[in-house]
Formats: sequence, C-alpha cells, structure tokens
Amino acid sequence: MAPVTEAGVDRQPRRCVTHEVTDLDLVVDPASHEAPFEQVRGQVEALIRSGRLVPGDRLPTVRALATDLGLAANTVARAYKELEAAGLVETRSRAGTVVASGEHAAAAALGVLAARYVAAARGAGITDAAAVEIVLRAQRG
Repeated sequence: MAPVTEAGVDRQPRRCVTHEVTDLDLVVDPASHEAPFEQVRGQVEALIRSGRLVPGDRLPTVRALATDLGLAANTVARAYKELEAAGLVETRSRAGTVVASGEHAAAAALGVLAARYVAAARGAGITDAAAVEIVLRAQRG
C-alpha cells in the first residue's frame, strides 16, 4: 500500500516503540592501555553508581552499541556480562538489558538526596557542621 500524502506529509503508519532506550554518552579510546570492553563496562558502571542511569533504564542492544562505538559485538557483550555478574544490569529476553534495582540504586538515590540537602543547607546559611549535626539528631530519632 502506497503512503497517503496530504500537502506533502507522509501518512504511512509508523511502528511505535513503547520502551525508550537510554542514550549512553560513552567514549572508547583505542590508544588506551585499558581493554575496550573494560572501558565500556567502567563507564556504564559509573553512570549507574552516580544515579544518571536508574533501575529500569534500558541499555542499547549489544549490536547497536557496538556499531555506535565501532567495536565488535562480542566486546560489548562481554562488558554487559560483567555488569550483569556484578548485579548492576539484568538481561530480560524481550525487554533487553536494563539497569537492575539493588543496593547501588539506593546508594545513588541517597547520594542525590544528600547533595540536595547540602545545597539547601548552604542556601539557608547553615554551616556544614550544623547540617551534619541535624542529620545526627535525625538518626537518633
């Protein structure tokens, strides 16, 4: 069936992707002493631990990421396998590879909250020592 056009607009039905894949800003340096799979693994791990990637975020397919980075698919697959062994990602058959929930997610979330708390305390003119004391009082209940 030919696409229907109206004033030059293509009206061809399009497939809708319901789960967006996360864009990864990764760089692999071929001159580095570090193996390419380790560069990919380390950068993805850093994004997860920093909270920039959160549980449920979909990673690009092995093939897509390999193509984007100019690497062999086995190189990216090894990085993903090591991330999975570390509990940072999980591979789901139809959903692909996603960031796993776990201790790293809680630490990242608390890191974000702590940074907000520090910014709010400083914005209110509270010294760092006083802000720490507020946290300690809250811990004691």
